[in-house]
Amino acid sequence: MNNIKTNILHLLKELLKIPSYSEEEGKTADLLQEYLAGKGFQVHRKLNNIWVNGKDWDPAKPVILLNSHHDTVKYTESWTIDPFLPIEKEGKLYGLGSNDAGGSLVALLAVFLALNEIKNKPYNLIFAASAEEEISGKNGIECIVNDLGDVDLAIVGEPTQMQMAMAEKGLLVLDCVAIGKSGHAAREEGVNAIYIAMDDIKWIKNYAFPKKSDFLGNVKMTVSQINAGYQHNVMPDRCSFVVDIRSNGLYTNEEIFKIIKKQLKSEVSARSFDLRSSQISIEHPVVQKGIKLGLGYFGSPTMSDQAKMPFPSIKIGPGDSSRSHTADEFIYIDEIYEGIDTYLELLKDLIIPKNNIKK
Repeated sequence: MNNIKTNILHLLKELLKIPSYSEEEGKTADLLQEYLAGKGFQVHRKLNNIWVNGKDWDPAKPVILLNSHHDTVKYTESWTIDPFLPIEKEGKLYGLGSNDAGGSLVALLAVFLALNEIKNKPYNLIFAASAEEEISGKNGIECIVNDLGDVDLAIVGEPTQMQMAMAEKGLLVLDCVAIGKSGHAAREEGVNAIYIAMDDIKWIKNYAFPKKSDFLGNVKMTVSQINAGYQHNVMPDRCSFVVDIRSNGLYTNEEIFKIIKKQLKSEVSARSFDLRSSQISIEHPVVQKGIKLGLGYFGSPTMSDQAKMPFPSIKIGPGDSSRSHTADEFIYIDEIYEGIDTYLELLKDLIIPKNNIKK
């Protein structure tokens, strides 16, 4: 196992050297494809998504998917070091994507390789490195879900300090446009679209959806962008704003949309209804196994590839979500190694049911 850990840390460093922004992950996909082929696996690739099936495949057994992503956000100007020069210092590994989610990616890969050497496991394994997670892109995990076949459980690697996110908020993004009537700013003419938008934004700020989830809390609405006007003396006839909504599983995205649309004076359109909240039962064997191991569980306010998965899943991985998307991003090397050990304990002799969900 020590050899696998050393080898996998080297792979992470090589991945960190390569820019892999969402929709531009081709070179990290190449590296992962070459690495897995070198281990003797038949590698499947679709666009920049890479996946392999484990050895000794038995169609009668349930399937566990080990998944994390290899795309990153873009780095900001506040970085003080080269984001593509992996630096090992004081037990930390620095680099863009080290914490989100390189550590999880290589830890799951190490576990996949280790478990492949164990015969007569009670499940089949798939390892998948997905693209476009950071933008919830159509060419990420979504485009390979059907290619993976029937999956009964997914372990989604994201930085959670190796605690189990057994529920995850969904996402609904609304584009809103307040329509007024232009006029001279000095005269009592026209209808100011900004004021219409202000009334709508005030409603959004103050409204609380009645149903509160035990794991995910309330539906959260945030106005995150606004734009209006082009000249100081012209009353704007349009004011556009964007609303970021995190759903809690007690309302469908469509239900939330209808409630908001009925209340706002502005025109409202949804970018997508597909990014739904997810939750696994606390009685599921993987959750119960984690609890016996002393792992905590929680509801996650952030979204991952779980939103695109039509089968049970938990989100768990080394690293800390608070470091994601920050300057001088890092992960502790011990976090990766401890993550590997915890994943192995979680999956050791795990018995899960077949879902009988046919895609």
